[in-house]
Amino acid sequence: MSAPLIELRDIVKTFGSVIALNGVTTSVDKGQVLCLLGDNGAGKSTLIKTLSGVHIPTSGQILIDGQPVVFRSPRDAQKAGIATVHQHLSIQPLMSVTRNFFMGSEPTTGGGPLGFIKMNFANKTAKEEMHKMGIDIRDPNQIVGTMSGGERQVLAIARAIYFGARVLILDEPTAALGVKQAGVVLKYIAQARARGLAVVFITHNVHHAYPVADKFTVLKRGQSYGTFMKSDISREEVLKMMAGQDELDVLESELKEFARADTGKSGGLEAAAAAERALAEALHKESDQLKKG
Repeated sequence: MSAPLIELRDIVKTFGSVIALNGVTTSVDKGQVLCLLGDNGAGKSTLIKTLSGVHIPTSGQILIDGQPVVFRSPRDAQKAGIATVHQHLSIQPLMSVTRNFFMGSEPTTGGGPLGFIKMNFANKTAKEEMHKMGIDIRDPNQIVGTMSGGERQVLAIARAIYFGARVLILDEPTAALGVKQAGVVLKYIAQARARGLAVVFITHNVHHAYPVADKFTVLKRGQSYGTFMKSDISREEVLKMMAGQDELDVLESELKEFARADTGKSGGLEAAAAAERALAEALHKESDQLKKG
């Protein structure tokens, strides 16, 4: 059996006395989507930064094609074919699709810093690569700020693929999107998998993760509950692991107590209102009798 494209073994990351990651083990192969799930503070961001070369793990190993590697900078990770699309995209809304697509890696004529950008080639390439992802751009000089949130995510993904990404890390790509645009992004995650990429999809939304995932790694407070194939775990079980079954049970019992308290208050108010009505009727009768007397 061949080694997975990327594998993490017992990754530990500490910041002084704070343990951000504690023995996380997972893997993802080409043509596969690994969903990294966890609530806020679970350690997802630290794991992303460790995978993309921002942090060096305190202990543990990162393996590419079965070979141990050490990423001392994001450039090392990029050279290994790992591309990260962060939640806050490195997209310039006032620049065109083409300029964003090639930003920092513009194709130029001649050598040195004084070469001219090959705009015809750049426009054609940007348009073709976006078309491969299912987005038809009429004019590659279109300002990115006029595109939807989902289309901007696709632009970032297409750019990463074009520049040689083998592993695509997506940090909360659907977090700030509406239902329709989130669906667009999920569609293109599945398309990236079909093109043979290994995709690491970070999210805290189980309902976005479950349709596209092949496997799940659930994090909570820096620790992993394990990695599960989709066929071995239901959506409800994933949700329970994320929230913690004990905490859900406590929450359920507290809600029942609140419901009982509300019912008691409602009953007390009804009784008080009935007493007020009875008193008013008695006073009214008394008044009528006095008038007749």
